[in-house]
Amino acid sequence: MAQEPLATKGNFLHIYDFRIKPGTEAEFIRLFEEFDYSDGNPMHKSWAQVKDGVLCRDTEDPLRFFLIAEWSDIKEHAAIRKILAEEIKPEFIKFIEGGKFIPKYVEVVSSTPEEILNKAAGE
Repeated sequence: MAQEPLATKGNFLHIYDFRIKPGTEAEFIRLFEEFDYSDGNPMHKSWAQVKDGVLCRDTEDPLRFFLIAEWSDIKEHAAIRKILAEEIKPEFIKFIEGGKFIPKYVEVVSSTPEEILNKAAGE
């Protein structure tokens, strides 16, 4: 099976970079997953979400986390994020230092072409 790029050229990644309050790690992850995997998460219902997000923990700082996902339209993501922040207000947010949960958007400007990946996989 050929490798697959993390993201596709022309799409966008949202990268949340945040710290949580000490002693809340397990509860933060539990509440994040509870909300993220629920039917109440409007992100998963969007046509613009290309790849579902992953929550990552810094290996050197267990209180620092990153949330990364791929989208085809960052305006759509920003509109949904506003609903989350102003209306839904997921419970896990209370554990984030400063209460800020705002992403940095980055454009994917290069990803390995499929023929290169296939060649590397021996196809």
